Amino acid sequence: MQIESEKDGEGPKGSDIARKLPWQDPRVLFRYKLRRLADKMVVAVTILAVVVVLYPLLDILFMFFYRGALAISIPRLTGLTLQFGLANAIVGTLLLVSLSTIIAVPLGVLGGIYLAEFSAQDQMSKTFAGTVRFLSDVLSGMPSILLGYVGFLILVIDFGWGLSPLAGGLILSILMLPYVIKTTELSIRKVPLKLREAATALGATKTQMVNRMTFPLALPGILTGIILSMSISIGETAPLLFTAGFSNYYPCGLTNCQVGFLTYIIYTFAKIPTTDSLSLAYLSAFLLISFSLVLNMTARIGLRRLSKI
Repeated sequence: MQIESEKDGEGPKGSDIARKLPWQDPRVLFRYKLRRLADKMVVAVTILAVVVVLYPLLDILFMFFYRGALAISIPRLTGLTLQFGLANAIVGTLLLVSLSTIIAVPLGVLGGIYLAEFSAQDQMSKTFAGTVRFLSDVLSGMPSILLGYVGFLILVIDFGWGLSPLAGGLILSILMLPYVIKTTELSIRKVPLKLREAATALGATKTQMVNRMTFPLALPGILTGIILSMSISIGETAPLLFTAGFSNYYPCGLTNCQVGFLTYIIYTFAKIPTTDSLSLAYLSAFLLISFSLVLNMTARIGLRRLSKI
């Protein structure tokens, strides 16, 4: 009886130990607190790194917006460069972007559709598609000033176009082309395979499936790529120095007629230490940043609501 009573007395203590939860162990709690501390330190270092990277960028953007907004005036927006205005540069920039978009968008969209839908038909098509993808990657990583110099030798000198909007627009279209091709191909490939199989089962041809199903579904992504490529091309300076030149007047034609653009104003007038010149440079930067922000916001917010995939 005494042995049984001793066992009975030890029973509750042993059951308490047995019922002790694993995470109540002091060693487990210590390791948990250590991991929490390490996690907080990593988060703090990450936030600090983001602030260190973004602070100079935000400071520069704020400076351009503030100084550019202060420089806005009717004479500067409607006058020519000789009168310390930007009208001819604004018109020239819109002309260059329009020409490059007209050239790059049809070629890029058709190229992306071919790579996504028709490049796997036979071995020759696969080889050609691989070559196109390789050239697209090379163009997207090529320095823009190199393209400008090649455009100067071929378009300006050999073709006899001179420093002109057409030469500048064609070089900008070459810069835009890889981005349009890639986004078009990726957007079309995002269309679910089940929809393609359903269209094929209903008797639709490849062309009908592309025209009536895959292309409309991928249109928001394609438009996003086009808008982003336009925002990239609008900030180029180096290739236009070799192909478009600069003019203090409105464009007079597509060939053998130099054209003004906003990035040249920034490149030139920012180095002149006078109040009017610096104000013109800040205003040009303000207009370019505003236009790029509008394009990017339209691409990322507006078109996302139209997405059907």
